[in-house]
Formats: sequence, structure tokens, C-alpha cells
Amino acid sequence: MATYVDSHIHLSDTEYAGELNYVVAQLEHLDIAACAVSMDYADSVRTLEISGMSRHVLPFVGVHPERVRESDTDDMLYSLLYLAEHNRVAGIGEIGLDPAYADDGRIPASQVRAFEAMLELAARLGKPVSIHSRKSLDRVFDVMTSYDAGRAALHWFDGSKRQLARAQDMGFYISYGPVSVYANDKQRLIALSDMDKVLVETDGPVRFSRCFEHRVGQACFVASVIHVISQVRRMPFDFAAALIAKNSTAYLGV
Repeated sequence: MATYVDSHIHLSDTEYAGELNYVVAQLEHLDIAACAVSMDYADSVRTLEISGMSRHVLPFVGVHPERVRESDTDDMLYSLLYLAEHNRVAGIGEIGLDPAYADDGRIPASQVRAFEAMLELAARLGKPVSIHSRKSLDRVFDVMTSYDAGRAALHWFDGSKRQLARAQDMGFYISYGPVSVYANDKQRLIALSDMDKVLVETDGPVRFSRCFEHRVGQACFVASVIHVISQVRRMPFDFAAALIAKNSTAYLGV
């Protein structure tokens, strides 16, 4: 496994289209493995294509709650079932729940159905999952009581202390991103996190403020996240980096 792992980045996003060669070269030069997540079937195909550029790109396939539509969900899920059998697929994601993508602010049944179908696929293939849980953590917990959370990462964790405790009781990996560098609430959660379950990510191409100057997210930003984790937990940077790399290896099952 690489020295560092960005557990959640959208390399198939159009923001990277003109600089993929540079991005991949950066991954290889800095020895960063990138868990490249996808938004829907077409995006998953694109992610698989990008993974052919380097072994440092670990493709995840799946359907994001934003892309779930009642009219074509079943067809998309059927297509993803076959795509996920590809021998390069490293995981399933980005999948999950989000009421923001429903007109009435409630999580629609189609999202739950897609989420459960992707979880079942991951379980059958023995793959890790990257979960979107914005404003839906408790519902995600309810769904996951029927599935093994031991290979599941709550990407960009944004819950309360109570929800963090429940996530850890269930065995989830907790992923923190660049916002942790300057967000006190995230640093308080880091202080309470089980260090054997912590991952780092960028969620690129999301742009971050302060020291990141609103630049398109790059996988190299994970070093800054590891630095703040090492500061909050009062451990040497190299120790924190090695521990998080070990966690990433266990999460990915490699």
C-alpha cells in the first residue's frame, strides 16, 4: 500500500479533465493512493478508465444519492452490478442518503433502495464502501444495522459527538478532510475518534479556504489533514501517517 491514502476523491470530475496527467504524476511521485469514487454508471465507467493510468488510482463504482431517480434507478443498478465485477474495482461508492436531493426534504424510498442494493453488492463482492451521510446519519445507521459496517467509511464525517460514538460502536471508519485543518468542531471530533478507525480524504475537487486558498482539491492535501490529526492527538506526524496508512490498508482489504 502507498505511503498515504486519499480515501475519497472524484478524479472523474470535469475539474480534473485538463490536468489528469499531472494529478496522476503527483500521486505516483508522492506515493499517494487515491480512492476514486463515482457518481453514477457513466461516471463509474470513466473512473475505471482513469484507473488504467496508474495503480495508484483505486476505482470505486456506485451511485450518489444526487443521481438517484425513480424513473431509471433499477436500470442503473442493474448496469452497476455487472460493472462492479471488473477486476480493477477496489470498492463501492459514493453511495448513501441525503434529503437535500428530494423536493420535500425527506429521504425518498428510491434512495434507500439504491443504497441497500449497493451495500448488498459490496457484501457479495467483499468490497469496502464509501458512504455519503449528509443530514442523514441516523437513517444510515438504521439501514446499516442489517449490514457489516466494518468495511464502511463515513466520508466527510459531520455528525455530533453522540453520532460519532454510535458510529464507532458499529465499527465504521471515520474520514476527515482538509476542513479539519481550520474547523474547531472537526478537531474536537478527531480528539474523540478511535485512532484505529480514522481515515483521511480530500473530496476533491471540493475547494477549501484558508491555507488552501480555494484551489481545486488535490490528493496531496491529505498531508495537512494528517498533520492536524497528529497535533490534536499529540503524536509525531510519522506515527500518525503510519497508523492511518495501516487503517487504510485494513479498510481496503489489501
